[in-house]
Amino acid sequence: MILLVDRDRLVKEFIELVSIDSISGKERLMADRLTQKLTAMGHEVYEDNAADAIGGDAGNLICTIKGTRDVPAVLFSAHMDTVEPGVGKKPVIDGDIIRSDGTTVLGGDDVSGIVCILEAVRALKENGLDHGDIQIVFTIAEEGGLYGSKNLDYSRIHAKYGFIMDSNGPIGTVAVKAPAQDKICVSVEGKASHAGVSPEKGISAIQAAASAIARMKLGRIDFETTANIGSISGGRETNIVCDRVEMKAEARSRELGKLEAQTAHMRECFEQAAAEYGATVDFKADRLYPSFNIARTAPIMSILEKAAGDIGIELIPEETGGGSDTNIFNGKGIQAVDISTGMENVHSTKECISIDNMVKAAEFVIAIIRNIA
Repeated sequence: MILLVDRDRLVKEFIELVSIDSISGKERLMADRLTQKLTAMGHEVYEDNAADAIGGDAGNLICTIKGTRDVPAVLFSAHMDTVEPGVGKKPVIDGDIIRSDGTTVLGGDDVSGIVCILEAVRALKENGLDHGDIQIVFTIAEEGGLYGSKNLDYSRIHAKYGFIMDSNGPIGTVAVKAPAQDKICVSVEGKASHAGVSPEKGISAIQAAASAIARMKLGRIDFETTANIGSISGGRETNIVCDRVEMKAEARSRELGKLEAQTAHMRECFEQAAAEYGATVDFKADRLYPSFNIARTAPIMSILEKAAGDIGIELIPEETGGGSDTNIFNGKGIQAVDISTGMENVHSTKECISIDNMVKAAEFVIAIIRNIA
């Protein structure tokens, strides 16, 4: 199958879009530019009310392109936000590689996904290729909480399959299994006292918290379960026995029973240590997102296999430890996978991406659409 992707156009658009400031919650400029682009292609764009739900300045964009074939509708998605440092990005082209100038992230996470989708849609039209309904969703506030996809107006979505262009690895890598995550917030309350005059009258929240953490299983628990204490804050002066410590933590697992066991273990460690020191603990765990597990025999995998074969790449199903909008879409009943665009060193000032990889990823999008039956 010959798939015509305009390499120069794709690169120009990538440079244009990564140069737009679009950190989480402040995607207005990006949303406006993408709306202009889709409208110029002759498509109607709807912006939902997700901004009101999260206190941002832009909502999710939804664009439905009516098909010419009677096949299931598909969804292609990428997120509009970037992590920080992401203001004043200056992309540098070095041969086949586009990289950050070293002072900010590049923003290929996830502009690479956006441009692959846009280029594929243009190529379909320019080459007169038949297709079913295509729903494009550009989400807000994916980084740090998947808040855009959580607050998406799903009444406007009728896609059966979802392909989320937001992963790394060789082109052809697709995440088919990903963990659920519990977001954990803990506060330990002790008792303040003068640390030099009467320390024995105090209860150190720091000691109680340290004791809890010391007995806790953290890091890599097993091949599909992890846990981490991400931040600790508390205390005032060195002459005051610390009476309060606050911590933020997480637990993840691709197996729900293991996640629940790990979260319960972390709660138990804090409660035991607090009791030993005479402190009190407030432990709150919220499910940040659900897990997903796409069977190798699922219809979407057959679509991906055929599409990969059409463009001469190997399909590489993988189990990941990260979360993405893909988790949310699966939780909403849309069978979805996360697909690599070839991005590298994401969430760092060394972020980069290969132009050849982006071209191949755009070809993969076209091939997927062509294989929907």
